[in-house]
Amino acid sequence: MAQYVKKDDDRDEEAEYSPFSGIEKGAVLQEARVFNDPQLDSRRCSQVITKLLYLLNQGDTFTKTEATEVFFSVTKLFQARDVGLRRMVYLIIKELSPSADEVIIVTSSLMKDMNSKTDVYRANAIRVLCRITDGTLLTQIERYLKQAIVDKNPVVASAALVSGIHLLQTNPEIVKRWSNEVQEAVQSRAALVQFHALALLQQIRQNDRLAVSKLVTSLTKGTVRSPLAQCLLIRYTSQVIRESSMNSQTGDRPFYDYLESCLRHKSEMVIFEAARAITELSDVTSRELTPAITVLQLFLSSSKPVLRFAAVRTLNKVAMTHPMAVTTCNIDMESLISDQNRSIATLAITTLLKTGNESGVDRLMKQITNFMSDIADEFKIVVVDAIRSLCLKFPLKFRTLMGFLSNILREEGGFEYKKAIVDSIVTIIREIPDAKESGLLHLCEFIEDCEFTYLSTQILHFLGIEGPKTSDPSKYIRYIYNRVILENATVRASAVSTLAKFGAMVDSLKPRIFVLLRRCLYDNDDEVRDRATLYLNTIGGDGSVVETDKDVKEFLFGSLDLPLANLETSLKNYEPSEEPFDISSVPREVKSQPFAEKKAAAKKPTGLGAPPAGPTSAVDTYDKLLSSIPEFSTFGLLFKSSAPVELTEAETEYAVNVVKHIFDKHVVFQYNCTNTIPEQLLEDVTIVVDASEAEEFEEIATKPLKSLPYDTPGQTFVAFEKPEGVPAVGKFTNVLRFIVKEVDPSTGEAEEDGVEDEYQLEEFEVVAADYMLKVGVSNFRNAWESLGPDFERVDEYGLGPRESLKEAVSTVINLLGMQPCEGTEVVAANSRSHTCLLSGVYIGNVKVLVRLSFGVDSAKEVAMKLAVRSEDEAVSDAIHELVAN
Repeated sequence: MAQYVKKDDDRDEEAEYSPFSGIEKGAVLQEARVFNDPQLDSRRCSQVITKLLYLLNQGDTFTKTEATEVFFSVTKLFQARDVGLRRMVYLIIKELSPSADEVIIVTSSLMKDMNSKTDVYRANAIRVLCRITDGTLLTQIERYLKQAIVDKNPVVASAALVSGIHLLQTNPEIVKRWSNEVQEAVQSRAALVQFHALALLQQIRQNDRLAVSKLVTSLTKGTVRSPLAQCLLIRYTSQVIRESSMNSQTGDRPFYDYLESCLRHKSEMVIFEAARAITELSDVTSRELTPAITVLQLFLSSSKPVLRFAAVRTLNKVAMTHPMAVTTCNIDMESLISDQNRSIATLAITTLLKTGNESGVDRLMKQITNFMSDIADEFKIVVVDAIRSLCLKFPLKFRTLMGFLSNILREEGGFEYKKAIVDSIVTIIREIPDAKESGLLHLCEFIEDCEFTYLSTQILHFLGIEGPKTSDPSKYIRYIYNRVILENATVRASAVSTLAKFGAMVDSLKPRIFVLLRRCLYDNDDEVRDRATLYLNTIGGDGSVVETDKDVKEFLFGSLDLPLANLETSLKNYEPSEEPFDISSVPREVKSQPFAEKKAAAKKPTGLGAPPAGPTSAVDTYDKLLSSIPEFSTFGLLFKSSAPVELTEAETEYAVNVVKHIFDKHVVFQYNCTNTIPEQLLEDVTIVVDASEAEEFEEIATKPLKSLPYDTPGQTFVAFEKPEGVPAVGKFTNVLRFIVKEVDPSTGEAEEDGVEDEYQLEEFEVVAADYMLKVGVSNFRNAWESLGPDFERVDEYGLGPRESLKEAVSTVINLLGMQPCEGTEVVAANSRSHTCLLSGVYIGNVKVLVRLSFGVDSAKEVAMKLAVRSEDEAVSDAIHELVAN
C-alpha cells in the first residue's frame, strides 16, 4: 500500500498518487467479466465494482447495452456468501438505476434479503428496493417496510425511515399511510432512529400547520432523547414560532421556554442549536437574547475550534441587529484575534468593529494591524468593509481609520482587495467632508505605484470631481501629471481629462494646466493627443487666468442629458443611412424599473462604482426630465423627489408606481406605468386623481401617455398647485384610465378599434417628511453651535404607550424625514432613555437640526423632549407643530 501514498516525483509535489489514476471504462468493463466466473473471487469482484462506482461518480456514462450487461453480471453475485461483496452489490445496483423490466430480475433476491436473519442484508436490501422500485411493487412490499420501521434493530429501522423520506417525493400517498409506525419510532431509544423518524413525521405533516404545531407541542414535553432529534425539534419549533404570531394579550412567545431549557442540555450541539434559534427569532427582545448570548460567550473560550467558530459566527450575525447585546462578549472576542484559525479571527474582528465603542477604536486598530498580514484577501475585504461601516458610525475617528486604510493600501494584495480599500476611502470622503483632503492625498500616493489600470482611471476621475473643490487644488497636479509621463495609454488619457477639469474649474491654475496639456499633444497615442487638442481648443482663454465659460464646462464635464438606457435603445434601432444619427431624437423620459429589476438594484453601489452623490444624481435626472416638459418648465427649481411608491401589487396586469416631485409652489406626481399583458396595447393612458382629501392642492396640468406597449415602461404626469413654501399634506385616490386594443400575437399589430377601460390603483399620501431633505453633518456639535440659539424652540411631548423605545425613536425619525447623525438612530437594548440627533434641509433650503431626548417609564409610556434649531424661526415652529399634530 506504500505506493498509494507515495508522491509522484514527476508530477506536482502536492499531487498524491491515486489508485484510480489512468483507469479506462473499456478496460474496467472487460474486467467485469470476472462476475461470470464459476469460482467467484470475492476480493477481485469487490475491486472491479469499486472501479465501476468510481467511473460513475466521475461522470462517465454507460450506454444502455453496457449498463444492462454489467447489471446482469452483478445479479450473479447474489450467490456469493461474502458480506463485504454483498454490500458492494447493493451499491452498484443503486447507482446503475436499472429499468422497470430489469428490476424484476433482482426483486426476488432483494426481498429474500429483506427477510434475512442477517441485519446488514435487511437494511441494505430495503434501501436498494426503495430506490429502484416503482409504485406498483412498492404496494407489495409496504407490509415489510412498516414492520421494518418498528424493528428492534436500529440499523434496519433507520434504513426503512430514510427510504420513506426519499419515497415521499415520488409516492407520498403510500408513505403517509405509515404515520402510526413512524410515530411509534419517534419514541425509540436509538438516537438515529428517533432522528430519522422525527424528520419523516414532520415531512408527512408539513402541509398541515396545525398538525406540525401539535407535533411540536407533544414532543417539547421531554420525550426526545437523541441530540440529533433534539436539534431537529428545535428547528421545527422555530418554524412554528415564526408562523404563529405573538399572543397580543400577554405578549408571550409560544415555545420560548422550551428553547431556553435546551440551553441547559448536556449536548453542545443542542445548546448551540437552541442559542442560534433564539438569536434568529423575529423582533427578539434583549431579555430573550441574554441567555443565548451568555451560552455563546462560554463557547468562545472552548478548546474546540468548531464551537468557537459557530459561536463567533452567530454573534457576528446578532451584532448586525443588536450590537449592544453582544458588547458583553467583546473581551472574549479580543482574545480570538490571535486564534490560529483565520476564519475565527476574521469573524471576531468584524464583530468587534460592529460592537466596539468610540473610545476603543484606537486599541482595536493596533490589534488588527498585526493580524492583516496573515490572512487571505477574501478575509481582508470583510475587515475593510467593517472598518468603513465603523468610520461612518464614528465620524470623529476618521483619521485613525483612514490612516489604517492607507497603510494597508500600500501593502501587497489582489485587485478585489485594493478596490475594496479604495471604495472605502472614497465613501468616507463623500460622507465625511473633513476627511476629503487627507483621503485624496492617500489616493494620490496610491496611484503613484498602482498596477491596476481600472483603479488608476477611476481614482483620476474622482480626483477630477473632488480635487478642484479643495482649499489647495494645485497640490494634486504633480500626481496627475506623473501619470501622463509614466503610465499606459488608458491611464494617460484619463490623466489628461483630469488635468483639463482642474484647468476649467480653477481659473488660477489654467496657465500651468495649458503648459502641461500642450506637452501631451506629442504623445504617441492618438486618444491622448485628441483629448489634449479638444481641451486646449474648448477651455479657452489661451492659457491666461480667465473664467471658463459655463456652457463649455457643461459640454466637457457635465452629465449626459439623456438616460443611457434610452440612448442605447435608440442606437440599436438606428438603421445606417445617408442621414446621420440625431441625438435629439432620443427620448429624455426616465424609464421606470420593471419589478424584476428592483430587487437586483436594491444593493446600492458604494465607493468608485457609485454616482457622485446618491440623492443629488436622482434629483438632477428628474430635474432635467421635468424641465424638458413645457407644462412644468416654469415651476422653478426642483426641491426633492421621493422614492417610488408602489400603487399596485406585484404580478398584476399593470404595474404602476408614483414619484412625488416637490417644488416651492407645486407638486408633480410622476406615474411610472408598465403593461404586463403581451396581447394588449394601451393608448391615451391617464391617471384620474381625486384630491378631495387634500384640500390645499389644486390640479392644474396633466401630461397623458400616448401609447403603452407590452413591457415598455412609460410615464404620465399630474401637476398640482399648493400654497407657496407651505408643507401641505393630503391623501390622493388614483384611477388608471386608458383605451385597450387587442394585439395579434403572430404579427404584433394592434386592432384599430379599442375599448375604454380603467383600473383602480392604491391611495398614497403627501406627508410632512416629503418637504425635508435628508442631509447629514459630520460634526453635529459644531453644526448645532454654529446655528446658535436665536431660532431655537424646545418643548416636551407625551408619545403614549409604545412597544419599545426603539419603536418610538424610529417613528419620530420617519415622521420628520431627517437624517440621523453619528449613529444615534441605534437604541441600546434595555435602555430607559436615549438621545437622537437629526439633521436636514427644509423646503426653501433652510438648514434644520433636531435634538431628541426620549425617556420611558415602567408602563412603557414614552416622553420626548424636542429641541429644534434652524435658520428660520417659522421652520422651527413648523417642526414642533408637525410633532404636536
